[in-house]
Amino acid sequence: MTKGNFGSKGWTPERLGSLKGKTFVITGANSGAGFEASRAFLSRGAGVVMLNRSTAKSEAAIAALREEFGETADVTFVKMDLAELASVRAAAGELLRKTPRIDALICNAAIAQVPRQNLTVDGFESQLGVNHFGHFLLCGLLFERIEASRGRIVVVGSNAYKMGLKRIKFEDMNFDHSYTAWNAYAQSKLAQMVFGYELQRRVQAAGKAGTVQVCHPGASRTNLLKDTASTFNKIVWAILAPIIAQSAERGSWPEVMCAAEENVATETLYGPTKRAETVGPVDACPLDPCALDRDAAAKLWTISEQKTSLTWSV
Repeated sequence: MTKGNFGSKGWTPERLGSLKGKTFVITGANSGAGFEASRAFLSRGAGVVMLNRSTAKSEAAIAALREEFGETADVTFVKMDLAELASVRAAAGELLRKTPRIDALICNAAIAQVPRQNLTVDGFESQLGVNHFGHFLLCGLLFERIEASRGRIVVVGSNAYKMGLKRIKFEDMNFDHSYTAWNAYAQSKLAQMVFGYELQRRVQAAGKAGTVQVCHPGASRTNLLKDTASTFNKIVWAILAPIIAQSAERGSWPEVMCAAEENVATETLYGPTKRAETVGPVDACPLDPCALDRDAAAKLWTISEQKTSLTWSV
């Protein structure tokens, strides 16, 4: 059992001091855990830049945040669709022009449980494309700014990483054969986490100033399944969520912690620690070795550079 570092109550936002002068960039921040993370940062005086697909939803989220924190609340929006590498490149360029420092990039956005195989415009299985390749490219394009700010990259994974095939299906990453919503989603989250830990190791080995943390939200009442899951899975989740899941606010705590808490370790997974790590106090969780497979990590890194046309020297 992983030993806790934050006492019986685990990590809570009460540990946060002033974040004035810091800037947090969050993907998928107009609802759910990303929105709640934005609230936490703004409440401590930080600035937030949302990277979202929908302009209308982003404007509504910003209006709600400014109603809560005042019209001067430092929250802005850059349009980005992780399913399109061209959109990621454009958004990163705009962000770099407008944002002189990035104290943390939180890779929060995700799609899940897509019932039938769907390919992105770049030819990737949609969950792998959005959850991993899109974020890989974004992290690479923003890394120098993050490092210059002595900032962090936070990879938001999922316990699904250890519940599917528990490996990257390199021979058929798009699941052209035997596609299932669960296995494809699990692969995408494993890929994110394998990448996160590999990036940790590379940053440390290169003596870079930036750091990388990996977390998971547990089971939280968000709209993650709303746009992509089958009707059956949506109905099941609607019934079970009020019983087994925690609030979106608590689901945001691991990513807020990994972005702003000083006392965090490498090769560690942070998240809820009770009921098979679905709810409860936030602290270090048991980490399945499949996320630390260095051979898989090296292969995934090479493929990710090739697929995204990004040469990343870190």
